Amino acid sequence: MHPAPTPAPTPPPEVEAGWGEAVDDPNPTSSDSFKDASRGERLQKVLAAAGIGSRRACEELILAGEVQVNGHVVNELPAWVHPQQDHILAAGQVVRTNAPLVYVLLFKPRGVLCSNAAEAGHRRAIDLVPHSAKVRLYPVGRLDVDSSGLLLLTNDGNLAARMTHPRYGVRKEYEVTVRGELSDKSLLRLQRGMVLADRRAHGRVIGKKASAVDVEILHRDRGRTRLKLVLAEGRNRQVRRMMSRLGHPVKKLRRLRVGPLNLKGLRPGQWRELTAWEVEQLQKASAKERPKPTRRRRPKANRTPNQDRPQSSRPNRD
Repeated sequence: MHPAPTPAPTPPPEVEAGWGEAVDDPNPTSSDSFKDASRGERLQKVLAAAGIGSRRACEELILAGEVQVNGHVVNELPAWVHPQQDHILAAGQVVRTNAPLVYVLLFKPRGVLCSNAAEAGHRRAIDLVPHSAKVRLYPVGRLDVDSSGLLLLTNDGNLAARMTHPRYGVRKEYEVTVRGELSDKSLLRLQRGMVLADRRAHGRVIGKKASAVDVEILHRDRGRTRLKLVLAEGRNRQVRRMMSRLGHPVKKLRRLRVGPLNLKGLRPGQWRELTAWEVEQLQKASAKERPKPTRRRRPKANRTPNQDRPQSSRPNRD
């Protein structure tokens, strides 16, 4: 009598698009096999496109040894991977590179965090968007916890990088209420710009000029001033820092517009998906880099090296 045939093993279920459950890769050892550029795309670009974070954040994740590819820890850059063939883990979670791209417009209320990190006592913007695609969304740019208004959430890392980088100049419009009566001189200074200090890595502080593309007064009296500001950059707390430098602290701040997007039809806490036309307009708005400003150089005087130069009264010591 022949023994019963052994049944074929059941294949494991497919992992849905987006971030999967935590998985332990065997033998997570370092490898130099991902330094070949012919493999495909840069690792940080693949992670950003999958919605892990900005490219800079993904680079930091890689350098911290939190990324594994095919069971090997990749902690050096540059590194290249094949998005469709390589098995990638970030912070112990599966990165699926075939996740559908999702674009959500949220009217962020005050008191809500623009961060995916949990913080006691505050809701996060992503908690307000229970999207059916089950992908990991993250905010494009940030609004302070005390600010409200338009916030874009997506898992399209490439678009997010262009939307937030100053070199692409995507315009953002804010309605701001400040304390006190804003003078015409202060309005002119907003447009001419001022230097704001940004703290960088290793304790370095770098000053960069910040300015408003357009300023419009909506109401002004001795107690408060309400105005619209249009910026073409998105530095950390830029509006609040600029108004503080002028001696007019911000009492209320709401972002009304980002590129072609606005808040029409939404109340605080509500969200909707972008239309295909809106996504196309965002891509167009962030496709071209702004030309770098040219520095004016003073013309050199046409004179001989010793012409009109006063002679020294000191004796020649040679």
